[in-house]
Amino acid sequence: MFRRLQFDELKRRLAEPRDKIQTISGPRQVGKSTMVKQVLQETDVPYLSVSADNVPKADTFWISEMWATARARMKAANSPEFLLVIDEVHKLDNWSEAVKKEWDDDTRNDVNIKVVILGSSRLLLKDGLTESLAGRYELIRMPHWSFNEMHEAFGLDLDQYIYFGGYPGGTKYIQDERRWRRYIKDSIIAPAIERDILTTKTIYKPALMRQLFDLGCLYSGKELSLNKMLGQLQDAGNVTTLASYLNTLKEGCLLCGLQKYAQDEARKYNSVPKLMVYNTALLTAETNTNFHKAFTTPNLWGRWVESAVGAYLLSQADEYDFRLFYWRENDDEVDFVIEDGGQCIAIEVKSGRRGTNNGLKTFNDKFHPQHSFVVGTDGIPIEEFLTWNIGNLLETTI
Repeated sequence: MFRRLQFDELKRRLAEPRDKIQTISGPRQVGKSTMVKQVLQETDVPYLSVSADNVPKADTFWISEMWATARARMKAANSPEFLLVIDEVHKLDNWSEAVKKEWDDDTRNDVNIKVVILGSSRLLLKDGLTESLAGRYELIRMPHWSFNEMHEAFGLDLDQYIYFGGYPGGTKYIQDERRWRRYIKDSIIAPAIERDILTTKTIYKPALMRQLFDLGCLYSGKELSLNKMLGQLQDAGNVTTLASYLNTLKEGCLLCGLQKYAQDEARKYNSVPKLMVYNTALLTAETNTNFHKAFTTPNLWGRWVESAVGAYLLSQADEYDFRLFYWRENDDEVDFVIEDGGQCIAIEVKSGRRGTNNGLKTFNDKFHPQHSFVVGTDGIPIEEFLTWNIGNLLETTI
């Protein structure tokens, strides 16, 4: 079975002395539970792996019961350490307070139980961690699957990856696009919005949230002001509500609005957002087209290529903690600008869809970036760029 990079990271951390709760965080359907199972299959440490999936949400005492079971098994086996894994922990009310209590009890009593928690809702995990478990956990981030992973594990070529994206569960259906779309909408999009977002945040207009998501996917790679969005949405409310919902979709790793790069922070946040999906499968699922039509229509395919590069950069931004923008001045534009530690990197994506664009030259003259380059036509091959470690690029100097 294919192993993601996070397999080695979790295995290494669990071999270290007990110090922090290991938390597996990432979007839906990226293999978090599978990765943990793979690690458990190779460990010699006795463990208890449980899921709160079918536990009544008010039964917070269940966590204490599972913890007590782990302590008893550890003592009965006379083992110097034990591993407790709790999946779908976010589905229980006040789960973080219960985990905090048991973890702190073990710390005070020198009980060497190492703990891994994970869940299908990135948002619910995040809220619980920041509310109660600050200083007691480490994150292992599991992003959407990269091109290298999808190619190695499932044989997808570059064009298939750009179009169908990085959800491994859908690969078996790509020869039947209608069935593939149903899978993406029913198993990924609907649960992410209806279960994760609507049960985590106070959303007064759920229908508006879904409309915004659908519209954002259709416009991925394009700039669209909030006021123009209002004009295309029913019962849209106001710009503030829309901006809040867009930020929530970003927290759920579904859709974001990139801001325009500027040296003035106020100008960044007041700019027109450039919409970008976190996985091109979301763009494809919401678009009324097919692979052949998209691939053979240059202007259309350009949007998929740019969205694939953008999705990869968003994933890398989460991993390496840099900020991602776009830039435009009159007719000149740069598709993506990475900002980190006072330095910036300018990236223009080309797939044969544009004429002459002096954006990189104008941007270089104005901001003097650390690096600037083209990805795609007459530049770095897209297939190569999608394998780059942006963290390494940020550490280099010219």
